[in-house]
Amino acid sequence: MKQLRIPAVYMRGGTSKGVFFLAHDLPSDPATRDRLLLRVIGSPDRYGKHTDGMGGATSSTSKVVILSKSERAGCDIDYRFGQVAIDAPVIDWSGNCGNLSAAVGAFALNAGLVEGPADGVATVRIWQANIGKVIVNHVPMQGGEVQELGEFELDGVAFPAAEVKVEFLDPAADEEGGDGADGGAMFPSGKRIDLLDVPGVGKLEATLINAGNPTIFVDAARLGLTGMELQGDVNGDKALLQRVEAVRALGAVAMGLVGTPAEATATRPHTPKLAFVARPASYVASDGKRIEAGSIDLLARIFSMGVLHHAMTGTGAVAIAAAAAIPGTIVSRVAPAGADGRVRFGHPSGTLSVGAEAREDAGQWKVAKVMMSRSARRLMEGWVRVPAE
Repeated sequence: MKQLRIPAVYMRGGTSKGVFFLAHDLPSDPATRDRLLLRVIGSPDRYGKHTDGMGGATSSTSKVVILSKSERAGCDIDYRFGQVAIDAPVIDWSGNCGNLSAAVGAFALNAGLVEGPADGVATVRIWQANIGKVIVNHVPMQGGEVQELGEFELDGVAFPAAEVKVEFLDPAADEEGGDGADGGAMFPSGKRIDLLDVPGVGKLEATLINAGNPTIFVDAARLGLTGMELQGDVNGDKALLQRVEAVRALGAVAMGLVGTPAEATATRPHTPKLAFVARPASYVASDGKRIEAGSIDLLARIFSMGVLHHAMTGTGAVAIAAAAAIPGTIVSRVAPAGADGRVRFGHPSGTLSVGAEAREDAGQWKVAKVMMSRSARRLMEGWVRVPAE
């Protein structure tokens, strides 16, 4: 048996990392492509380790990205993101990774898909094909090359790097649609707070919002949580994770994304995300740093691929910013955005500040964009080897 040799770059973006490919280096048939990408990552792995692949056996590190030059007016790059399940032969193309979105511009510049200035900031406009949205990367350049190293620190990432400013344009309603998008308004039910009657959990209030990714927000206390939890407090509790998945799956049905909760669990594990929020409280982050209640506006945690995320997904931050900017949501009830549209929240690895430009027009709220800062770096470039079928 021979092994295929496929050009690839292993990149970190924000608090995630994944394997990046150019579209023309992969099979055009989606089924053949997905089988190959599963083998690249090392899924499905019944041991949950990804020992025989490039994945890191967590939701933050089981990711693939496919890029190409865009033929869409006003965009430079087409970007497709796949969330790879660890123990099942599934790649979920329904949503986006906000963290890896920060690495797309740098990859495109390094690959020669986009030209940037010798020095200064390159602006790369990205079409996120999964969800049908535009993302803008502002990538620092120095000496004709992407500046990857710097002094910008991001909680959840061990080492400083150069700051990449990211804008998610019109992140709320999916108006145009994408490969994995389902359409729908910012609030699919037309309400800012819905009442879900979840088997085994009971009735609970939830905000169902399309922003960044489809996201479900609930109060931490309704799940029996405080909002200060770290991964070790949650991810070993199978009964809690089953309750959480029951809420997420029913929320997916309420958002019109699937027909049944069972379908959500089996075929759509990546989206919608379930997040829980609480009022500020002091806690110790995963690196031992103390986060003071007075330094944040709210506590926020998010589940990704069935477990608590180690920090905060980028799209989760987008959804927090959008929901905080709109009165009457679970998030704004806890922490309405300030006059500048910004909100700072505490997550398991530290804190993050995000901002949204939102306005009310004829009784309808519209989020023009959400802004945040991330960093990105090439970890390895060359070829991946995959056994030929």
